[in-house]
Amino acid sequence: MQRIGVYLAHPRPGSFNHALFEAVVDELRGRGCEVRAHDLYAAGFAPLLTAAETGTVTAADTPDDPQLALHRAEVATLDALVLIHPNWWGMPPAVLVGWVQRVLVPGVAYKLGTADGEPAGLLRAGRALVLNTSDTPGARERAEFGDPLERIWAACVLPYVGVTDVRRTVFRTVTDSPAADRADWLRQAREQAAALLDPG
Repeated sequence: MQRIGVYLAHPRPGSFNHALFEAVVDELRGRGCEVRAHDLYAAGFAPLLTAAETGTVTAADTPDDPQLALHRAEVATLDALVLIHPNWWGMPPAVLVGWVQRVLVPGVAYKLGTADGEPAGLLRAGRALVLNTSDTPGARERAEFGDPLERIWAACVLPYVGVTDVRRTVFRTVTDSPAADRADWLRQAREQAAALLDPG
């Protein structure tokens, strides 16, 4: 049985991001996976990095916050991750940025010999699926902004912690999109979640 972590970062209940989250969780559970589903906003995940958590080389101490301790322990056991969030200012929502900074810490997600050294990823999850929503047309995203979310996930964050197979889809444009488009996007999300189970 594969253990998959699914993380949603959107504050508004009823959003299309929530629909994506529910579809992915349902698809994976229907395929016999053990799914650890986390709506970070609804759970009140505390995103603010503390001064004590800013180290990059020494293994992080066990946190006093039980929710944070749970996330750190859990992420180390996952076979794959799914991250679902909108594109806001070319960034993930703050709660997900805080999750990355507080959960994917040295000794849990990677190790460094020196601050300027090359990281060794520690996560067993070799695969990740990133599902984004956007209102920026794809051509403009690439020409004007260079698709910063692709750089964040596929170049900066996930390879650093050992995730080498990064799959990403952007659903656009979402605001005022027809119901038929949304239904097709949810179908695609299910298919991509199912495909994540195949290491390929």
